[in-house]
Amino acid sequence: MISFILMVNKQGQTRLSSYYHWMSIEERVALESEIIRKCLSRSELQCSFLEYRGFKVIYRRYASLFFIVGTKADIDAGKAAENNENDMGILEFIHTLVETMDKWAGSICELDIMYQLEEVHFLLDEMVMNGYIVETNKANILRPIDLLEREAKTAEGMFR
Repeated sequence: MISFILMVNKQGQTRLSSYYHWMSIEERVALESEIIRKCLSRSELQCSFLEYRGFKVIYRRYASLFFIVGTKADIDAGKAAENNENDMGILEFIHTLVETMDKWAGSICELDIMYQLEEVHFLLDEMVMNGYIVETNKANILRPIDLLEREAKTAEGMFR
């Protein structure tokens, strides 16, 4: 189960964070800063997987952004449950997320995420629900966002 998704720039500033199980703000801040520090300090020759505080962290760098996904064993399975998330599957999910964002915004960059944060959250919410990946088809993911953008542009649109 996906516990969190972070998008971070090379300076370590979080541009987007999405959590799928409850964590206090203090815990989030501490966890984010520690995981970001660990991911940014690793060289390109090291693998993109690491274990930290019970989380399996999978990350990938695209241009100036790091996409970080943290997984944990399913909460419903109990305390002794193992984290059996497929690392390569999560890496492929990150790649699909970036490709979908590229298709939506042209070539995705840090400014697109900063200035269109709500749309990026919509896009992410179309792909992940309650920590589970529910959609990977780019056309199906982008259809509701395109409808929102088209409706916003019409003269008598609902969002005017």
